[in-house]
Amino acid sequence: MTTTPDEPQVPGSVPPPVPPAPSGYEAAPPPVAPPVAPPVAPPVAPPAPAYAPPPAGGYAPPPAPAYGAPAVGAPLSDSEQRTWAMLAHLSGFLSIIATVAIWAIYRDRGQFVREQATEALNFQILIVIISIALTIVSIVTLGIGSILFLALLVAPVFMILAAIATNKGEAYRYPLNWRLIK
Repeated sequence: MTTTPDEPQVPGSVPPPVPPAPSGYEAAPPPVAPPVAPPVAPPVAPPAPAYAPPPAGGYAPPPAPAYGAPAVGAPLSDSEQRTWAMLAHLSGFLSIIATVAIWAIYRDRGQFVREQATEALNFQILIVIISIALTIVSIVTLGIGSILFLALLVAPVFMILAAIATNKGEAYRYPLNWRLIK
């Protein structure tokens, strides 16, 4: 039951609360977001085939090297073959890895460098095998086998003789060599 100001007040009744007047500082209602459309999945492309056939005209040849640049794998001149053959024999002073690198890079660029780099690589493999065997013998015999390492002192002599011969253009064959790589 509500009363108006014109009606008489009944004792024990509470008048209704009066809403406050707007001051202009009230919080504005949150904006209403426009309706969002459901996400659309991108079109799915068919999977690519596992094997693509070559183009109709075949594959294009590799591009030519720049002007003045040597072609990859170009044949070596005689003096270059002698130089690389000599370096293949002398690279044993550095490590077997240097000999393998020269053999792998230059074996297809000339017959002379192929033969001599293969010979040098086979000799370096033999030296590594002998060194491992002598190390094992030296450990087992508590150092008595270390005298056998003196046999390895002839290896540098053979490498120098091989380098001199190949620099002259002569093929060199080591007197004691396993020819594991052909």
